[in-house]
Amino acid sequence: MSNKKVQEKVIAVGLILPTISRSAAEEHLDELEQLIETAGGTVVDRVTAKRPSPDPATWIGSGKAEEVKRLAARRGATLVVFDDDLSPAQSRNLEEAIETKILDRSGLILDIFVRRARSREAKTQVELAQLEYMLPRLTKAWSHLSRQAGGIGTRGVGETQLEIDRRIVRTRISHLKSELVKIERTRQTQRKARGGAFTVALVGYTNAGKSTLFNRLTRGGALAADQLFATLDSKSQKASFEAPRETVVIDTVGFVRKLPHNLVASFRSTMEEAVSADIVLHVIDVSHPQFEDQRSVGEDVLRNLGVDLEKVIEVYNKVDRQILSREDGEGSSTPVGGGFFTSLRTNAAKISALTGKGIDRLVGLIANAELEGGEVLDLEFPHDDSRMLARLHEVATIHHQRQTDMSTLVTAWVPKESAQIFLPYSATLLLNRVKVS
Repeated sequence: MSNKKVQEKVIAVGLILPTISRSAAEEHLDELEQLIETAGGTVVDRVTAKRPSPDPATWIGSGKAEEVKRLAARRGATLVVFDDDLSPAQSRNLEEAIETKILDRSGLILDIFVRRARSREAKTQVELAQLEYMLPRLTKAWSHLSRQAGGIGTRGVGETQLEIDRRIVRTRISHLKSELVKIERTRQTQRKARGGAFTVALVGYTNAGKSTLFNRLTRGGALAADQLFATLDSKSQKASFEAPRETVVIDTVGFVRKLPHNLVASFRSTMEEAVSADIVLHVIDVSHPQFEDQRSVGEDVLRNLGVDLEKVIEVYNKVDRQILSREDGEGSSTPVGGGFFTSLRTNAAKISALTGKGIDRLVGLIANAELEGGEVLDLEFPHDDSRMLARLHEVATIHHQRQTDMSTLVTAWVPKESAQIFLPYSATLLLNRVKVS
């Protein structure tokens, strides 16, 4: 007898508004279907409703809700997932109209995060987001979940606290927020411990290849899987490539369209790595048909976090998957089955993190960014001036150091604000910047 778990049958529902084309709505449903599969479900059918605006009571209108009810009964679906956030009232009305379990996009993403969370930090962040999402839905959701034996959207707190009331939930939320404050203090301590290291944060849409690039730049062992939200925890590791300064690469949680605001708030301490980093590599899957839309989502999240877009380097990944049909006289190309660089920025690199193509140029861009904050100096310190040598070690990144009979010779990257102090000891000022082809 097979022990294989039977996947939940799901119907995916999307809304076509005047501001959204049918093709865009279908592409959004494609992503929703990916999310449902990531959560362990199987999409047995898809429904779109065209409306001038969302229906306040049922989002899709009573007639379309009745259509979904009949379709769910015919296809044996036990869950209907909507590609947008529903109000608690809309969820209740739809559940009564369709007579099956209802989940919106935020609830689905939260469910995925529950099963992906591994570290104490990630579990704390996800539980906080889930409780804040559940709180306004508490009365109905809890009685509803008590009738269900698991399934998508019922993992985590919903399975183990069916009788919980609002007061206990609020108390738990308060406790989790306190825990996140402690975690953020730990993160700040970790950032300080990096000292003068140059930090490079990887951000981007989920499944854009950030973990693969992280492993390429660090020779690290981050999980790199072809799936949405494969990893939730930020990771940091020393760069494996030659650089003017000691360099640390940081991987962060992926973005997605309509990321639940509770989740963004809960994961802010993780995403703050991008805010505090010296430069940010915005990794974009250029082989994806909607890569420009995904780039916009990433830019919006970075902007909302307060990241200075001037320090962002765009990294167009997966060029090994891109198929171009032709090139015109200007050198631009028409895409076939994948996107193209219709607005490629100057501060950008086209790479394949998987094969290594273009990595040298990306490393060059990182090195140039490192050099902008200081200069590489050849310095010579007499043996009787150990005080200044010690000060150099405090503020600079040491590349080479060797002893002679009379002095200590050092090659170091020195921050601009400190360079003047050490100029009397300068043997040669290295003005040659890393050349980027």
